[in-house]
Amino acid sequence: MQLLSFLPAVLLALSVAASPVIDESFCPGAKVVSETYIGKDKNVKVQSLSCDTIVKAAPKEKVLLPRAANDLNVCGTHCNNNCFLPAGGGPDPNECHVISDALLYEGQNTGTLFQIQNGAVPGNPTVMQYRSCKTFFVNQDVQPLQFCRSQWAQIIDSLAFNCQATQNAHGGNCVADDQRWYIQVQSING
Repeated sequence: MQLLSFLPAVLLALSVAASPVIDESFCPGAKVVSETYIGKDKNVKVQSLSCDTIVKAAPKEKVLLPRAANDLNVCGTHCNNNCFLPAGGGPDPNECHVISDALLYEGQNTGTLFQIQNGAVPGNPTVMQYRSCKTFFVNQDVQPLQFCRSQWAQIIDSLAFNCQATQNAHGGNCVADDQRWYIQVQSING
């Protein structure tokens, strides 16, 4: 009899534990639009999110004017690395490298470029996760962007290996010079 009264509490706890956790720090009101797994071993989770609003990486000096509907190719454009202080709680850089390898694998097998929807409401940031490491790409422009998988892989490795506790950091981001987009690397716990 006591087992039957305990069963609903166990089922509730299991349903909460199985629920996907969506980071709302950069995507308030996040909803998963699509989810898949990439890489040779299909072990890197990729989600496209829809946000109520997008949290900007840094204030823009000027408002970007609307452009033609074509995707703007920003592959090869420069971004500035910023490490998050203080030390502690960062992702395992070796686990972040698994995401980098998955991006390179996809680039060789499905194409070099990919599209990131615009950051207007509702925006669609792309989030990738493997174990302790999470990375996401946020488009802050008014139009869709094209970016190259190999550059995202390089940025992940740079941030993961150079923004660690030994540098008094716990992850970081790389913000485009014109602030159209940014890529962030952090622990899955934020």
